[in-house]
Amino acid sequence: MARRSTKTPPPDDFEERILDIDVVDEMQGSYLEYAYSVIYSRALPDARDGLKPVHRRILYQMNEMGLRPERGFVKCARVVGEVMGKLHPHGDASIYDALVRMAQPFSMRLPMVDGHGNFGSLGNDDPPAAMRYTECRMASASSLMTESIDEETVDFSPNYDGSEQEPVTLPAAYPNLLVNGTSGIAVGMATNMPPHNLGEVIAAARHLIRHPGADLDTLMRHVPGPDLPTGGRIVGMSGVRDAYETGRGTFKIRATVAVEDVTARRKGLVVTELPFAVGPEKVISKIKDLVGAKKLQGIADVKDLTDREHGLRLVIEIKNGFNPEAVLEQLYKLTPMEESFGINNVALVDGQPLTLGLKELLEVYLDHRFNVVRRRSEFRRTKRRNRLHLVEGLLVALLDIDEVIRLIRQSDNAAEAKRSLIQRFGLSEVQTQYILDTPLRRLTKFDRLELESERDRLNTEIEELTRILDSDAELRKLVSGELAAVAKKFGTPRRTVLLESSNAPVTAVPLEVADDPCRVLLSSTGLLARTADGEPFPVEGKAKRAKHDVILSAVPATARGSVGAVTSTGRLLRLTVIDLPMLPESAGPPNLAGGAPIAEFLSLEEGEELICLTTLDESSPGLAIGTEQGVVKRVVPDYPANKDELEVIGLKEGDRIVGAVELRTGEEDLVFITDDAQLLRYAASQVRPQGRAAGGMAGVKLASGAKVISFTAVDPASDAVVFTIAGSSGTLDDSVQQSAKLTPFDQYPRKGRATGGVRCHRFLKGEDILVLAWAGATPARAAGANGTPAALPEIDPRRDGSGEPLAKPVTVVAGPV
Repeated sequence: MARRSTKTPPPDDFEERILDIDVVDEMQGSYLEYAYSVIYSRALPDARDGLKPVHRRILYQMNEMGLRPERGFVKCARVVGEVMGKLHPHGDASIYDALVRMAQPFSMRLPMVDGHGNFGSLGNDDPPAAMRYTECRMASASSLMTESIDEETVDFSPNYDGSEQEPVTLPAAYPNLLVNGTSGIAVGMATNMPPHNLGEVIAAARHLIRHPGADLDTLMRHVPGPDLPTGGRIVGMSGVRDAYETGRGTFKIRATVAVEDVTARRKGLVVTELPFAVGPEKVISKIKDLVGAKKLQGIADVKDLTDREHGLRLVIEIKNGFNPEAVLEQLYKLTPMEESFGINNVALVDGQPLTLGLKELLEVYLDHRFNVVRRRSEFRRTKRRNRLHLVEGLLVALLDIDEVIRLIRQSDNAAEAKRSLIQRFGLSEVQTQYILDTPLRRLTKFDRLELESERDRLNTEIEELTRILDSDAELRKLVSGELAAVAKKFGTPRRTVLLESSNAPVTAVPLEVADDPCRVLLSSTGLLARTADGEPFPVEGKAKRAKHDVILSAVPATARGSVGAVTSTGRLLRLTVIDLPMLPESAGPPNLAGGAPIAEFLSLEEGEELICLTTLDESSPGLAIGTEQGVVKRVVPDYPANKDELEVIGLKEGDRIVGAVELRTGEEDLVFITDDAQLLRYAASQVRPQGRAAGGMAGVKLASGAKVISFTAVDPASDAVVFTIAGSSGTLDDSVQQSAKLTPFDQYPRKGRATGGVRCHRFLKGEDILVLAWAGATPARAAGANGTPAALPEIDPRRDGSGEPLAKPVTVVAGPV
């Protein structure tokens, strides 16, 4: 049986046309179309909202579906289906992969999707569940991306088949491209941008709004470097600065590792943070391969103790006889515990792929945000003007409602009634139709009062919107205020520590680091860091300080050396300088934003505080210590090198150290200040040095119920001041107004040791104690609890005068370092 042809025969009038096309031309044209599609429709983000088309379509469609943060979860398969069917002409796998990444807190610095179910793990060691099992809804932050999209703030374009409209870009209430970063490979180009801290990026954007001509160094005081979702430590800031300047640069990310006693006989390396996009399984596999190949020695076992309660915890046990620091250095070199990140800031600007620096990225975003707010204001003003037009027409009708009703009743139909009302009251057609559509129950006296109130409110809102649209300064002020509100609501502390380095690799092994001079610093907000050299910070630096303005203690040291940390319980803990982060040069002196918390280096007991830092130089005059119960002690500088913890004073029960300072010459004056406003000053030579275990001697005579709140040492030849704050013993918080006083130090005479001193502050009505006091060299600097600088009062020459009210709460004061 013959096989029947399935081809449809051509019609009788069919004329065959064959076009000869050069294969080179065809390939070039087709490849250009493909490249254009990949670059503009798939791989590169828009610099305005920081989203690729697939991410933008997911957020827009979820917003259209009403999947708000306060609503319930829906299946991810439903979202993927809606996006694929209406907006995204590609497969469901690519859409779901994009949605999953937007829900991963270890991929996004500010996740945009609130996921319910298995959305994968760090490094993709555990892949996400299928879309039919997982659920999602919009995260709180993503609602800011689509906020006011229904107010004609952005342009729309047809979807792939013209049946739907989709936004060209989202309004984006925060700089998403910098905050969450992105990566993508197009044709002939690629992009790779790291995430940043929301608060820092918005601070830089607001600074650029106020100062459009700001240079890169100024912006980097707000954005010192990337802030990765997985934390870690960035080593080498030169590559980051290159990227911020040119759009391209490279930096290294190191895991956060601590040396701990993991068993009774073994030490181990405990990894709590890994480089960005690196999972524990990848690290474990690489370590086992290296150990098996005998390329890595000293490792006994590797355990992954990660759980939801404690987060990442990878324990690497070290064999006895091996230096943990040396093993760690090998791990950095041979495993993914240290990875390079190449920044390539390529994004679409007006449809053209460009490589952008930090300032250009912020400028593109701010221009977009100005345009969004301007269009939103125009939309709202138009809407209110239209409403005002209707309200004014209804008020005109209410003035003579009887005549309105008479004209309507006499009319044969609605059209005649409309004409009669227009002729009689001079109304527009829109106003007349609104009157005819208004039910009689809305024409009461009470409703008239409501309409008049609404008219006044609409006029006020229209005036406000007009003021914004007519003034560029008001527009900038509004955008800056909205950004500040976003930072306040969604801002989080920095997770990634920034470490400066030279061209050579930074190493944690002391013998491989040059023993260069440095200074170790302790800030008022509990951060430790070291400088690049031994020079002290100048009082005024090129960079203006915004946080951590007061440096409580600064001691000279060397990179391979150690310093001591004196605590309130009388312990002296040895602190290895090489472990402390180096301050980035871009931070500017003396900003300690690149420092790390005390808890990363010292284990303090509950209620124990770090009082000061000291050198372990046994040739110095030693420490001077003052306690709450009035005990004073000069410690003989005897610090055995084989002990990491020493006792520097034997405290009585209930007593604690309130001040400690390392004497430089031994000729200083020791100063006690008590909470009943007594100040005692005497020469340090009146206190004989004692051994570390001694309990000290009487330092100041205390009245009944009084206690010491400040102990310092002052060079009598220096220009020094005394600062005091008076308050009420019933309410020791900032809710009650406090008075402060600044007095020259030379107004207070020397007295003998163990005497009562002289009065240093006269209490006003409602005040009965000093809540804060300090004596030291000028210039004195003050700060609040979060490190924000606070102003000090003018100097009052009266020794026992009363204070002046403080404009901002002060919690700490210190002198120059």
